[in-house]
Formats: sequence, structure tokens, C-alpha cells
Amino acid sequence: MPAIAVETPLSDEVRALVARLNAHLTPLSPPEFQFQMTAEQMAGADTTVFVVRDGAGTAVGMGALKAHPGGVGEVKRMFTEPAVRGSGLGRLILTAIETKAREAGLSRLVLETGSTEGFEPAWSLYETSGFTPCGAVLDYPASDYNRFYEKTLS
Repeated sequence: MPAIAVETPLSDEVRALVARLNAHLTPLSPPEFQFQMTAEQMAGADTTVFVVRDGAGTAVGMGALKAHPGGVGEVKRMFTEPAVRGSGLGRLILTAIETKAREAGLSRLVLETGSTEGFEPAWSLYETSGFTPCGAVLDYPASDYNRFYEKTLS
């Protein structure tokens, strides 16, 4: 049975997840339209990292909540290993992020994701979790390679 917990992104196992996520994303969009946080950036005080582990204790997924001024939280670094995709772990991570955002008193969640082929599972997850498409958020540039979502928390 999978377990989810807040963990440091600086462990070797989570760094490996970050590297696999980056390897997955790199061919999907031009580099100037990719906004990848490093493990060091994810370790900042403004960011909470959730890691999902399988029954054997192996890290198989992650996601992060980055707090911004004005009660805005940003969903970052969502990833599950290919072998566990479609099993509901992405939704488990997103639910943990939303729960943490509500506990922190944040009023809105936003996110940036890719808009090219290969991102369809992400769009489906966000849309079926109550996120709606919106214009560019935070300091991201609007482009043909990015898609933005938001969800009001109340």
C-alpha cells in the first residue's frame, strides 16, 4: 500500500526522482519554456515536498507546494514513475498538496504545465481535480508551450 509523506528533496532517492522527471520533460518543450526547480530550490522554506513510497518503501512519485505572497500556492514537480502511472498516485499527491495549502491558509492554487503532446495525463488529472484553465500565472510568460491552471480554495 502506498504511503505519502513530507520529505526533504535533498535525499539521493528524491534527487533521482527529480532527475527522471527532468529527463521526461526535456524533450517535450523548448528549454526556455521549462521551469524546473532543482532539489536545492525545492528545499527552500517556501516549498513542501511530498513523496509517495510503494509497499517496499521505494520512492515512486513526488509533488511540491510552493507558497507565494497573497495567499497563492503553486503546484510544482508533479511526477510518478512510469510503472505506477494510472494507479491514482498522482491524485494522492495532488490531494496532499491541496490539503497542505488549505492548512496553510492559502486561498488559491495555480500551476504551469506543458501544452504539447505528452502532457495529456497531467491535464486530465488537474481538470478532474477541479482546476480550470486560466491565463499565465505568477511570473510565467504566456506561450504556445505552456498551459496554466487555477483552483480557488474555500
